[in-house]
Amino acid sequence: MERLANPAPLGLAGFGMTTILLNLCNAGFLPLNSSVIAMGIIFGGAAQMCAGLLEYPKGNTFGLTAFTSFGAFWISLALLIFLPKFGLIGASGPAAMACYLGLWGVFTAFMFVGTLRSNRVLQFVFGSLVVLFALLALGEATGNMAITRFAGFEGLACGAAALYLAMAEVIEEQLGHPVLPVGIPRVLTRLPSGAPLAA
Repeated sequence: MERLANPAPLGLAGFGMTTILLNLCNAGFLPLNSSVIAMGIIFGGAAQMCAGLLEYPKGNTFGLTAFTSFGAFWISLALLIFLPKFGLIGASGPAAMACYLGLWGVFTAFMFVGTLRSNRVLQFVFGSLVVLFALLALGEATGNMAITRFAGFEGLACGAAALYLAMAEVIEEQLGHPVLPVGIPRVLTRLPSGAPLAA
């Protein structure tokens, strides 16, 4: 059987780099600008969804669900900004945005459970993403900019971890052995041969 390439690094890089860019804005280092929207639509959105669909032939339900869902998140976030500017629909208020972000936090919390048999870096990515959504939702609900600023710094750590894991997987694939540590749990060494794992 022909060996399939691992699409996870593409999805992780798309998520990680877009998350870093957006949270540079949340943390106050940059104003929200077109680079965030473009990255969100193309790399965080389209490329990540492609990575998710490429997980299907590998039988990776977690990767399929995670990458296609978060790809859709980035595209929907871009549309939340674009649609009102074109006069197609009214802008979402703080309460609506808090609900939007809160729902994504709930979804991510369930996905975090799916990482518990995977490596520690992936666990950190999803765990910190749950916290990020919670902080952003709270910032929207309360109007407290300090919470949003803090969320930005937390989001930078989340995005950096995702990018690190992407590069760890690419380098390992190219060199044929692990180079960057990702924290493999002991349970992974006891799984039967061919058992599906998360990204």
